[in-house]
Amino acid sequence: MSTQKPIRRTTAPQINRRKGGEPIVSLTSYHAHTAAIVDKYADFILVGDSLGMVMHGMESTVGVSLELMIMHGKAVVRGTQKALVVVDMPFGTYEESPSVAFRNAARIMKETQCGAVKLEGGARMAETIRFLTERGVPVMAHTGLTPQSTNVMGGFKTQGRDEDTWPMHVEDAKAVAEAGAFALVLEGMVEPLAARITKEVAIPTIGIGASAECDGQILVLEDMLGLNPTPPKFVKVFGNLGGQIEAAVKAYADEVKDRSFPTEEQVYR
Repeated sequence: MSTQKPIRRTTAPQINRRKGGEPIVSLTSYHAHTAAIVDKYADFILVGDSLGMVMHGMESTVGVSLELMIMHGKAVVRGTQKALVVVDMPFGTYEESPSVAFRNAARIMKETQCGAVKLEGGARMAETIRFLTERGVPVMAHTGLTPQSTNVMGGFKTQGRDEDTWPMHVEDAKAVAEAGAFALVLEGMVEPLAARITKEVAIPTIGIGASAECDGQILVLEDMLGLNPTPPKFVKVFGNLGGQIEAAVKAYADEVKDRSFPTEEQVYR
């Protein structure tokens, strides 16, 4: 019998039951030490493929590999105790077929010990979502602006500006909900459309550049901490860590150059 104390995390069904209730709090995280801080306040933490751009300097999320997602997913799970950890399925790991998607999703869950995966796409991914959920993989869906599809979209473009497209977006949201997704991220979408979808689907919506009417919100941690010099319009900067880090690095460099660091307190005798 194991003597290890079990970790009781928030589960996908618990997030699903929050529809219409207390707003769901979420942020991204990619490493153990920031995840440990976020874990105190977030209901779920997303290990987003945005890490390709935020941490690895990629131009888009398309170049992110399965191995990279698993590596960062492991770190976040190790650093947390409470929040549900959701790991993005990167581009090319789920689009080919439901069976390929299951193979890769199962690998992510087994190797990271996360509680759910997220994939992009609306009605076209409904069959895959149903296939995964029927086989024990909790799935968070993602519609609206889907970053993995920016090469087709022609860039990061706000969705729903043309009201004629609204029925398509509503159909996408309903399709993933009916297929078994436990929650739905709505990204880069005009506010009234996101509010309408939130009212019309039975699962919680998580907004990012969407609407305050969504059942929860998510931001990229580095964006809201002021580490991105050009954050998207929808980001509110809650802290200026970029400026603080630069000031600290400059102070360190100055003290090394004038030999005032290290002092007697930092050396061994």
